[in-house]
Amino acid sequence: MSPLCSLLLALALAAVSGVRGDCPEPASLKKANGTRTCAKLYDKSDPYYDNCCGGAELSVKPGTDLPYLPSDWNNVISSLVVGPRCELVVWSSRGKAGKTHKFSTGTYPRLEEYRRGIFGDWSNSISSLYCRCPPAGPRP
Repeated sequence: MSPLCSLLLALALAAVSGVRGDCPEPASLKKANGTRTCAKLYDKSDPYYDNCCGGAELSVKPGTDLPYLPSDWNNVISSLVVGPRCELVVWSSRGKAGKTHKFSTGTYPRLEEYRRGIFGDWSNSISSLYCRCPPAGPRP
């Protein structure tokens, strides 16, 4: 393999391994006292994954139902993380209207990568949400 090919392969692997950027791991959304955070929402993303999940942060508890996001969060969410065994359902219009999408457990550093219809994406397009997590079972 030529030195140029080796260099390009190394750069590609480095780019793929850093896909989560500064976003927290979904498992870290559980606090030491056992309480859970269903999701964390962020108002900043970036073409560089290392700069995603920045800016203002909104933590959402399990069972949170927001048909009308606070005005300073309406249509500004650009990155999000959904906790283990949780699901975040979002809508593009206030009052749970318009397009909808479900985000399962995981890290979503760039909502620009998730299509909302033919011409749009989910970055700066979330106007209402519902976050749910099944109740934790008994511990053995």
